[in-house]
Formats: sequence, C-alpha cells, structure tokens
Amino acid sequence: MAKVAFLGLGVMGYPMARHLAAKGHEVTVYNRTRAKAERWVADHGGAHAGTPEEAARGRDIVFCCVGNDDDLRQVTTGPGGAFAAMGQGSVFVDHTTASAAVARELEQEAQARGFGFIDAPVSGGQAGAENGVLTVMCGGDPATYGRVEPVIMSFARACRLLGPSGSGQLTKMMNQICIAGLVQGLAEAIGFGQRAGLDIEAVLDVISKGAAGSWQMENRGKTMDQGKYEFGFAVDWMRKDLGICLDEAKRNGALLPVTAVVDQFYAEVQRMGGGRWDTSSLLARLNQTS
Repeated sequence: MAKVAFLGLGVMGYPMARHLAAKGHEVTVYNRTRAKAERWVADHGGAHAGTPEEAARGRDIVFCCVGNDDDLRQVTTGPGGAFAAMGQGSVFVDHTTASAAVARELEQEAQARGFGFIDAPVSGGQAGAENGVLTVMCGGDPATYGRVEPVIMSFARACRLLGPSGSGQLTKMMNQICIAGLVQGLAEAIGFGQRAGLDIEAVLDVISKGAAGSWQMENRGKTMDQGKYEFGFAVDWMRKDLGICLDEAKRNGALLPVTAVVDQFYAEVQRMGGGRWDTSSLLARLNQTS
C-alpha cells in the first residue's frame, strides 16, 4: 500500500480519492475549498492538508485533478505548491485535462528536482469516477509509469502508457475530438427522427446494435430525446477541452474542421444558458435554431 496525496476534490477527484482509500492506501487530501476536504476525511478517513505542499510531504505518489493549466501550475510550482515538498523518487500523477505543453514543462521541472511526473488524463466522466472504471491515458517514463500503474488501477478499468511526456494529454485530445463529432451526429440524427415522427427510443435500440452504435448513443440517446441535460460532462468543460485541441492543432498543423464547427455550436449552447448542461445538449441548439 502506498502513501498518497490527492489534490482537487471536484466531481472527479472526490470519488477517485475515495477509491484509493477503499483499496487501503494512506490518503491525504487537499482542496481549495477546505470544507470539502474536511467532509471527505469525515466520510473516508485519512487526513487533509492546508496547502498542496503540506499534502505532498512524505507521500510516495501525489495525484492531482484540477481545472486547467493555470490551476495545475498553481498547485505544483506556485506558492505552497506540491513540488516544493516532493522527495527523491516520489511521483506526481496529473489527471487534469490540460495541454501537452504544460505536461512537458512540469516533467522537466520534476526531473530537475529528482522525482517523476506522469500526465494521466482520464475518460469516463463522473459516472466512471464514481464507479472506479475510468480509462487513463498516460505519458512519461516507462519505469516511472510502472511504479504508479497498480495504484492508478484503484479507480480505473484501463490504464496505458502511450509515449513520452505529453502523450497522455495528446491522447485525451483525440478522445475529445472523436466525442465532438459523435455527439453532433447523434444530435442531428435524433432531431431528424423526431421531425419524421419516429419512435426515437425504438429506433436507437435498433441502430445501436449496428455500425452507428456508440457510447454516446447508448448513454445519452434517450435523455437527448427527452430533452434532459442537467447532468454529465458540462459544455463549459468541453469548450475548455476543445480549445486545447484547437490550440495544439495550430502547433502541429492538423486540420480539425468538424471540431472547430462543433466548438462554435457549443458556444451557442453557452449563450442559451447551457454552460453547465451535458455535452449532449447540442440537440437543444438544433431544436432552437430549426
């Protein structure tokens, strides 16, 4: 069993840390809102710390899941950041969906200080975190990865090293690019079927068994047909992620025409007041504009 810290107890981090404790790891948590860290300890044991630096001191592995590049730099190399307390041979594992550039930047800083860094964004959403079945996409040194993979599996059903530092974040970008196009296609199909007067639930049950089937169809098709969006992965978060994808594409020369269009569709959903709606709310945009 490892001595670990978890920085960031949002909708993903809170249950991920819970799974670590349930597997018997010694967990210290940090959250910007102290009351949430105190509640986590009351629910699951362990300890909470007042700063990331305090949380990281004496830990074998420090996990992190925060909002964006700036938040990540703040809890790592900012005042009271975790990097100041991490010892030789420890490992920082970052589950934030962030840029590949910040992953490489922080790995270099970690190496200079004598400890490891793995970028490890996740897929599976809040439900995946709650149920401990996340998919984890990793970048970094193979030996360092090998030390942390068994602990990551406390809250994952799949975890894989995909290349050097930044590869995890680049893989997560591919994941979000795929999702953007899939959800828009699903929204258009359901909108088309509704106007054609079809029984959407029956249609989805049939076509989900064929080539059109996808996770999005299985898990979001019915709620899209019902106009329910008050749950799931928020549009605001998706726009952040797609912005990272589009910025990276500018650097590497990749063409993302569909992604760029869907990003603007999500901007329209935000203007409709749907920033916290699930990403499947692209159908609400179609229904409003048609």
